Amino acid sequence: MNIKKIACCIDFSENAEDAFITALDLAEKNKAKLFVIHVSPPVISYQATDTEWMMPYEPEEPLILELEKRMDKEYGARIGEHTDYKLVVLSGHISTEILTFLKEENIDLVVMGSYGLSGMGLVFFGSVAKRVAYKSPCSVLIVRKQKEKV
Repeated sequence: MNIKKIACCIDFSENAEDAFITALDLAEKNKAKLFVIHVSPPVISYQATDTEWMMPYEPEEPLILELEKRMDKEYGARIGEHTDYKLVVLSGHISTEILTFLKEENIDLVVMGSYGLSGMGLVFFGSVAKRVAYKSPCSVLIVRKQKEKV
């Protein structure tokens, strides 16, 4: 397998951290470009409610800028100068945005955690990993948290 472009999907969870470490190692060993991707889910509009109270609308751009700063601090700062990389923040339906990105960028390998955030996030991100693995145009590496040996 010739790996020149690797995408790593992150949601800032512990499992995503393990996926990032794996993706970075693979990118360095294969001299591949690393795309670190975070997808911000769509904001639900409360305008169509039966009450007079409405959630104030906040533009998406400040959120994207904050996510970019956080990605640079938590991930970009740890990537060596010899590794070509790009931090990517997308907005929309998570698995759809990931799949579209993989296809448009002609990614060779996508690396992601087997699950993400706890609670509903765990179920939600797990279903994202499942959908991406099933529909991805490239190979998928799903990283599991290693159990500590006693």
